[in-house]
Amino acid sequence: MEEIEESGAEVLGAGMLDSNPDVLELEIVDGNAALVRGVLDRHFPDADLLLAEGAITLPQVFVSDMDSTMIGQECIDELADFAGLKAQIAAITERAMHGELDFAAALHERVALLAGLPESAIADCLDQRIRPMDGAVTLVRTLKAHGTRTVLVTGGFHQFADTVASALGFDRVVGNRLGVEGGVLTGAVIGPIVDSAVKRAVLEDEAARLGEGVVSLATGDGANDIAMIRAATHGIAFRAKPKAREAADGRIDRGDLTAILDLYGIAREAWVMD
Repeated sequence: MEEIEESGAEVLGAGMLDSNPDVLELEIVDGNAALVRGVLDRHFPDADLLLAEGAITLPQVFVSDMDSTMIGQECIDELADFAGLKAQIAAITERAMHGELDFAAALHERVALLAGLPESAIADCLDQRIRPMDGAVTLVRTLKAHGTRTVLVTGGFHQFADTVASALGFDRVVGNRLGVEGGVLTGAVIGPIVDSAVKRAVLEDEAARLGEGVVSLATGDGANDIAMIRAATHGIAFRAKPKAREAADGRIDRGDLTAILDLYGIAREAWVMD
């Protein structure tokens, strides 16, 4: 506390949450967020945390990335494995997630390499490779039980995201669509690309629809998620690449996705378990 106050802030209160005794809540005034976060990072480098202006209240809208956030895989990389191209495509994916490549160009390049792959590989991939991230079902269902509208927005594909969203309980899905003709992938993406600007627009449109003063939550892990993470009332980076982690108000590095429920102070007996 001393070091926080040495940064120019005043700590008005500190204590463990009654609902979640593993969570420490600090009430700070006159603080610079970057300086306070620097102090917390030095003393709690691996701690999951959320910094917010004002009281932390539950979101009315939750918008999340899919790959490596709500599921533990990158769908295009796993699909590429059915074409014997996983290493080549995964290398492009990794660079795009770090923000080293233009997202749209990288997506077109990867999808083009899949031309000729049987459409049936998508169902096989979903069945054999794609699994929810730990805590994903509980997070989505618990937020919905508390009145939150939930939206899955992905730079991946509806052919995967629709199934994932249904399994997890999301209200809406926004994603890209793989071109398919004659039962094989064409190597093209149909329609406009869902990039970082679209992700941010989805969050802002959903919040605007609910009215002024809406509290929004966004989660993601890569460069394509930075714009919506910054636009949200609470932007949380989940096991994220450095650029996304730096842009976020909060982070989950240690726990699973239910750590978000802990940070919001939702008592565990109120969780909707999967």
